[in-house]
Parts: sequence; C-alpha cells; structure tokens
Amino acid sequence: MKIVVDVSPLSHQRTGVGNYVRGSLEGLAEASAGQHELVAFAPASRRGKREIETALDGLDVVRRLPVLPAAHALRTLWSRVGRPPAERVLGRFDVFHFSDWMYPAQHAGIRSTMVHDLVPLHFPDWVHARTRRMHGAKYRHTARACDVVMVNSRFTGDDVVATLGVPAKNVHVAYPGVDDGFTTDGARADLGRPYALAVATLEPRKKLAKLLDAYSLLNGSDLALAVAGAAGWGDQPSLDAPGVLKLGYTPHDALPDLYRGASVFVYPSLFEGFGMPVVEAKACGVPCVVSSHASLDEACGDAAVRADPRDPDALAHAIQRAIAERADLVPPGLEHARGFTWLANGRAHLAAWEAAR
Repeated sequence: MKIVVDVSPLSHQRTGVGNYVRGSLEGLAEASAGQHELVAFAPASRRGKREIETALDGLDVVRRLPVLPAAHALRTLWSRVGRPPAERVLGRFDVFHFSDWMYPAQHAGIRSTMVHDLVPLHFPDWVHARTRRMHGAKYRHTARACDVVMVNSRFTGDDVVATLGVPAKNVHVAYPGVDDGFTTDGARADLGRPYALAVATLEPRKKLAKLLDAYSLLNGSDLALAVAGAAGWGDQPSLDAPGVLKLGYTPHDALPDLYRGASVFVYPSLFEGFGMPVVEAKACGVPCVVSSHASLDEACGDAAVRADPRDPDALAHAIQRAIAERADLVPPGLEHARGFTWLANGRAHLAAWEAAR
C-alpha cells in the first residue's frame, strides 16, 4: 500500500499528540518492513517544516512537506472547501490518514483518521474556543466520511461509538508506545532535593491547582514539587509557592532523566484519551499517583495509587502512600509499561487498514 500520514502536529513543539504521530510513524515503518510506501505529509510554514524534519529524523519515510504562507489557515480552508482532492497534491494512494489539524477531500482509497479524545465535546469550557471549533468540525466529518477511526484506548473507542455514532467495526485501538529512552537505566535529574514530578501542559483539565493545594498539605516534608510543562491557555496556576520548581516546557528526550530522578510521579488530570506520561513514568521505575477517572484505567493497569483529582487531601495522602509503597508499585509498573510499543501500534494501524480494504 501507499500510505499517506498527515504529520501537521509535528510543526510545533511536541507534546502528547505530536509524540503519538511521530511514534506511530516509527512503528509503521518497523511493521511495514519495506512492504508499504509511507509518506509523511504536511503543508507547513518554513519554521514548521524545520520542526517536522527534526521530528522525522531517522525515520524511513518519504517526506512531502510543501511550504505555504499562513499554513494553518490554508489547511483549515482546504478542509472546509473540500477541494482540490488530496490526489492533486500527492498522486494516487491507498490510505490517507489525517490528524486533528486537517481533513482534505480525496477521490479514492481508505479514509482514516485519529481521535485522541472527545474533550472538546464533553467539556467545552476546558479547551480554547479555536480548539472547540476545529475539533467539532473534524468530529462531524469523521462520523460522516471515515472508513477507519483509530483511537488510543478502548475507553476513547467506546466514547467515539457512543458519542459520534461511528460504527464499532470502523473503530480500532492503537495504544501509544514507550520510546526507547524511557527505561530505568540512565541519568537521574538532580534538582537539589527529593521531588514529586508532574508533567502536563498548564490548562484547566490537568487540575494542577488542586495538586498545588495537595502539596501545601505535606507539612514537614522535604519533598519539592517539580512541574514540567508549557503554558497552555486559561487561568494559569501560580507556581511561585515555596518548594515548587517551575521547569517549563521540557523536550521529550529530556523527560526520562526527570522521571528517573523523581520520588513519585503525580498525574491528577480530570479526563484523558489515554494518559501516556503515566506509562512513561512507570517505564522509568517511578511510583505513580494518578487520577481515579476511568479514562486513565488502561494507562494505570493495577500499578498506581489512584485518587480523586478534585480532592487535595486525597492527593496528598496518595503521594505519601506511593512513596512508602515504592517497592510494591515499581515492579508491576515496569511490567505494565512493557506492553506498550510503537511496533504494536504500527501493526494495529496496518491491520485496521487491511481490514478496511
């Protein structure tokens, strides 16, 4: 097959979606073993193209990255107008797999997309207005036009069927994988004192304000709270409290050192499509405190301390418990993390497209 994969999200600093796009391509290349032609496609600005080229470094894929002014606006217009068809730009293909960022028309071949979560539909106040508009239009198009809908968890898959009305036979789970650098072996970050680590873009649903409240309840502890994540949108929690270390955006390849150096990893998100930082932390041998919401069950398995993300007392108690029970939590966490590979992710994509043929 000739498989075209939209890599537009790689035109910006990589966070969860970008990491998934890059990892999926890696898994597809490995699973294909040269049997399929993989084309990484994205209309992008000059700066965006440089970001994409860096992210794709080392991957055996064909790159089609036309440079356009106002690339985001043109991608949006292309999706809404519905012409020209993608074949005019890419030639004939067997699969067109698009991301959250654009959904141009096509004449033939399998039409496939990825849904990471339905947060903008369920909780519109948790996302930026532009995200709400962009995703709302994409979701409607997905339900109407796609042969294959890939999701990153069974939870999200069930949500797509129930909420968007997509037939269950068209929905396929491709779990995220753990990058090779996320292991117990390697350097450990030294932040000057023991620390709890949170990794998340600063936005309302991540509930970092409640985590800060929980941290303030750890009286007499010498534990710092390190927060790694770029500013997102909405009211930003103040990270100026004593003992709180504001690390800002942290490149993906710098995260393993932070995970390995942490006494505990804390992820109090209200809702996720999957929750990949939880698995990354487990793979680095860190005990985890994770939101009790069902959307994080698959990332957690049976190896995490769960707590209500709205309850600072519960979070504080869970942090203390996870540190005390480290020896019991780390081994099953490592075993759970071993089940998530990009090769398996790539195979799941290929199986879905083969089934659709």
